[in-house]
Amino acid sequence: MTPREWYVARLAHWTAVREAKERIATTLSRLRLVTFLAGAVLLWVGLRHGPTTLAYAGVVSFVLFGVLVAVHDRSLEQVARATAGETLSTIGLARLERDWKVLPPVDDPDNDSAGPPVFAADLDVVGPASLRQWLGRSATIEGTRRLRAWLFVPAGRLTIDRRQSAVRELAPQALWRESLLMEGARGVSAAAELDRFFEWAESKASAVPRSLQTAVPLLTAATLGLLTAEATGWIDGAWWISPMLAGVVLSFAFAAAIYRTFDTISIGERVLRQHAAMFALVEHEQWSSPVLADMSERLRRNGSASRMVSRLSRLGQWSELRRSAALLHFPIQAFTLWDFHLLFATERWRRRCGAFVRDWFDALGEIDALATLATIHHDEPAWALPEIDYEFQSIEADDLGHPLIAPERRVGNDITLGPPGSVLLVTGSNMSGKSTLLRAIGLNVLLAQAGAPVCAARLRLPPCDLQTSLLIQDSLERGVSYFMAALARLKTIVDAADRERKGPRRVVYLLDELLQGTNSAERAVAVRAVARHLLNAGAIGAMTTHDLAIASYEPFASHARLVHFSEQVHPDGSMTFDYVLREGIATSRNALRLMQLIGIEPK
Repeated sequence: MTPREWYVARLAHWTAVREAKERIATTLSRLRLVTFLAGAVLLWVGLRHGPTTLAYAGVVSFVLFGVLVAVHDRSLEQVARATAGETLSTIGLARLERDWKVLPPVDDPDNDSAGPPVFAADLDVVGPASLRQWLGRSATIEGTRRLRAWLFVPAGRLTIDRRQSAVRELAPQALWRESLLMEGARGVSAAAELDRFFEWAESKASAVPRSLQTAVPLLTAATLGLLTAEATGWIDGAWWISPMLAGVVLSFAFAAAIYRTFDTISIGERVLRQHAAMFALVEHEQWSSPVLADMSERLRRNGSASRMVSRLSRLGQWSELRRSAALLHFPIQAFTLWDFHLLFATERWRRRCGAFVRDWFDALGEIDALATLATIHHDEPAWALPEIDYEFQSIEADDLGHPLIAPERRVGNDITLGPPGSVLLVTGSNMSGKSTLLRAIGLNVLLAQAGAPVCAARLRLPPCDLQTSLLIQDSLERGVSYFMAALARLKTIVDAADRERKGPRRVVYLLDELLQGTNSAERAVAVRAVARHLLNAGAIGAMTTHDLAIASYEPFASHARLVHFSEQVHPDGSMTFDYVLREGIATSRNALRLMQLIGIEPK
């Protein structure tokens, strides 16, 4: 089954499940209404003539109504799950087709203040129609954070090898990955809320004085014991009122602190349940990949993450009594000090599990990010897992293409950058594919160093420090011209090359039409100076230019490998591009032809 066939089949499956569950939910909703109305009528009629059989039937009807409410809620959960499955299958098809109108945008976590590196905009890593949008949302916030970090900060070879091993194991487990995403899709929470939850879990402070952990059970026991004693005739007088009033005073005094704790653990009772389900998905598998086995072992520390988070989820659900049944909450709190007992239970949970919580979520985020990379391996079976070689001095790729271009339109080319002391000089007419080639190289380097498959039949590269200058923006606010902005970018690249002369990473530069903000004579001198500096520093990379004469000057004459793109002009005057990279320098220009095609006749 091809990836497309798989997503089509899953979409049909989840659509059928949703429609069936919606019919069941509608029927249950109607039965709820019928049993409630029947219970009200039977109870009213029965009580008018004393406790009769009709009154008892009304009570039974209300009990049945409560059962139907619970069953209906589970049915709605099943509808939501099937809807999530439909959505994920639709997104999977859109990802295969690079349908940017259907693929949802992916925002960074809301507490992530670190801005993206320069190459993120140059290479379309973020924003609309970007690599981030194509990869899609991860199941968890921690997974989203982890994936962002992997794309922006290159990993070492050992880490990449471990990630690739996990990607190989996760790729064929399409149903498992679907389940993980479906759980995550139905339990969305803000990053700031999760961070507050982590702070509470790792805190030692109690919301109430510790002396209350002794006083509250005594007050509860006194209230209920004295009430029982009076009801059974063991004592005369309502002695239970005194401990109950003391408990009510304490409830009002500490209500704000207690409810702050409840709000923290209720980052979403459903969110906790969904995380518990995701923890269980990881814990119940037997993994062979070292990184997956390690993450699973971390989730089993101190018992089981899924079981312990489920327990906290139940406590969070019970703490919502004050909102979901406010009329019942006051008498229950008055007689039993319910909120205090729940608070003590949550603090016992925190003492046992608090030190492990962040690690649990971190381990799940690691697997979640790996599952996202494994989805690429599943959806793009022709893509290769790259080889990172510390002894290698060049980047070599067979049939390398742009990963964000749909397969039916993508054209792959064999690429070599390096060895040090050489530069790939790319020439060609307008719209022929020069900038797209640089972006294809850059995106595949990012994917390779994140541990992901790459859009190539083969890719071998050393550890890289990627530096780009493709999109330059001036700034009226800061008084920076286009030329000065371009110089500042080049200064950053040159400094990186100097810094990494003897470093562990090879600087890889991708430079598109350098220094367009000045005259051609000065630009040629400046471009040659930059190239000479990068060559001397041992950096490797590619440059594009429209200035064909520059290839005849040093250092390009001695150190450049010349390649070009060309266009095809047809007898009817139309023009097409095949985006095939050819050896040598470009021999054609098309600026005037393009002007004619849009209706402007050059004079």
